Amino acid sequence: MAHPDKHAIHPLKHHDKLCFLKNIITNPNIIVGDYTYYDDFEDVRNFEANVKYHFDFTGDQLIIGKFCMIASGASFIMNGGNHMTKSISAYPFAIFGQSWSAAMDGKTYPNKGNINIGNDVWIGHNATIMAGVSIGDGAIIATNATVTKDVAAYTIVGGNPAKVITQRFPDEVIEQLLTLQWWNWDIDKITTHVQDLTSGDIAKLMVTT
Repeated sequence: MAHPDKHAIHPLKHHDKLCFLKNIITNPNIIVGDYTYYDDFEDVRNFEANVKYHFDFTGDQLIIGKFCMIASGASFIMNGGNHMTKSISAYPFAIFGQSWSAAMDGKTYPNKGNINIGNDVWIGHNATIMAGVSIGDGAIIATNATVTKDVAAYTIVGGNPAKVITQRFPDEVIEQLLTLQWWNWDIDKITTHVQDLTSGDIAKLMVTT
């Protein structure tokens, strides 16, 4: 059964502005699932540059699930961009060394944790995801949204800061989809059911389980 090669960098012939993202990542702290694609107006290698303030010493990860769709200009602000907000000054004296090197002794910079992106998530053009945010399976992040809080599964958010616009499906359907986890099916099974996956009839998918 023919289906796209998950190991291909550019799965669309004669179009090098879209890639299966997993196959170009070099940073071990960026983890991407199969078939997630990134589209860039200029060069897909821009993706890692759009993962901002991702310093080795922070140890945080950007984790992205399978079958996600990430548009050009999407950016991820990691914990290296955090400053202290409860101290008198937010200035990072210690990073400049010399007589300032001990400024952070006994203290730590804020770390909100990893960014976790679920499966089948669509992240729109120029959206920004902040450190520590988790985005549920099937969510949609609108163009230019700035996501500062967790996004529930199958929810559409937009704005700055991003707020809920609507749920994609009723609660009972979302529960069914989260139980189904089609993205974990064997690729031949997914290929068999692409017509059902691109319809709104979940009943057809539920009978396959």
